[in-house]
Amino acid sequence: MDVYKPAIFSISLGRAVVHSLDLKIDQAAAKGFRGIELAYEDLEFAAKTSFKTDEPSLAELSATTANIRARCDKLGLEVITLQPFLGYDGLLDRDAHALMIEKIHVWFQLAKILGTDMILVPANFLPADQVTGDMELIAADLRELADLGLREDPPVRFAYENLCWSTHVSTWEAAWAVVQLVDRPNFGLCLDTFNIAGRVWADPAAPDGRTPDADMVLKKSLERLVRDVDVRKVFFVQVVDAERMDSPLVEGHPFHVAGQPPRMNWSRNARTFMYEEDRGAYLPVEKIAEAIFDGLRYRGWVSMELFSRTLFEKGPHVVEDHARRGFESWKKLQAKFHLDKQ
Repeated sequence: MDVYKPAIFSISLGRAVVHSLDLKIDQAAAKGFRGIELAYEDLEFAAKTSFKTDEPSLAELSATTANIRARCDKLGLEVITLQPFLGYDGLLDRDAHALMIEKIHVWFQLAKILGTDMILVPANFLPADQVTGDMELIAADLRELADLGLREDPPVRFAYENLCWSTHVSTWEAAWAVVQLVDRPNFGLCLDTFNIAGRVWADPAAPDGRTPDADMVLKKSLERLVRDVDVRKVFFVQVVDAERMDSPLVEGHPFHVAGQPPRMNWSRNARTFMYEEDRGAYLPVEKIAEAIFDGLRYRGWVSMELFSRTLFEKGPHVVEDHARRGFESWKKLQAKFHLDKQ
């Protein structure tokens, strides 16, 4: 793409889908967004609701997806990606891997109905006894996925995203190394400001919310980003901030969940939009955005992604308020980096 376009994430957390997908789509369009990231879980929940079933069939999923596509078309929204294809790469259980390959063919059908050519694949965050750290095997798994996508008509692209709590691929550097190993034209990166900062700069379990030498480590990482990454392999960008914790996110903290990484629990409960310092936002998102927009000269979709405990609140005003906040954040980002003039 040769222009910047704002998108918003169609949010669902775990199995708790609180707000209807129709409402989210309507508010995204009403507030000025031009696209959405669509969560498979939202589609599944909509199908369950519509057909009053706990296990929607492929036909029921497809019918629901067609209705969602029609709604987006009517409102002038583009579905930029279907996501997240979780728990795929590097599985030690190869029978589980085979089941995921079966699953991706369903996703291909749904993506085609939605009119998107892209599926987001987060780096695996299953426990270390379930996933390999062998980058060659991780790349082989993802190459298999990419090759299947290339056989589709139209071909399907995959955006690979490091999560700051992923088991083995938790930095953009590791994700970029995997992209290079996969070496397929339809396999690239999703760069996420939260996941970049959340690994090398921030630590919700630390008293000051930061890693040692945070500023210098981030500076060097961003210099490498601008120097090493081929911007043509950046398929889209997610811009988001997060709250600094009042106390370290360790056992006893309200967000702590035994057996889960602090960064994952932080991510699920306490993200904010960019420029929301009044809500506790503290990550150096502008520095990362500068590297992406001015350094790499990225053009394309920019998603104002959010996970937060605030989305569990009930009432239509919750979705409206988050959509408004997201677009206000986008307008500030747009003005700061002159994204409307490039």
